[in-house]
Amino acid sequence: MTDKIILLSTCGNAEEAERLARALVEARLAACVNVLGGVRSFYRWKGAVEDASECLLVIKTSRALFDEVRAALEKAHSYELPEVLALPVVAGSPNYLGWLDGELKDGAGE
Repeated sequence: MTDKIILLSTCGNAEEAERLARALVEARLAACVNVLGGVRSFYRWKGAVEDASECLLVIKTSRALFDEVRAALEKAHSYELPEVLALPVVAGSPNYLGWLDGELKDGAGE
């Protein structure tokens, strides 16, 4: 098990996804954020089943930065209740994990 995590968060449109992704990388809260368009989400919200087109953010960061990333997403997100789910990175390429370390503010990058 590594100290790295992948965070998932959805956004209502590409512009918001780009804004959030860029802000996280610029603040060194994420080493990389992939924006996947064309996501269709079905969920229950306030008693009704909803169907929405969204963009998915795949955020590469560390466990140590989770609370800061969560707070940044919640502050800047347009959703009343933004998705912020963390998945552990069990293993990875040593070179890629080293690069992540260097790009995050809790690593060698800052």
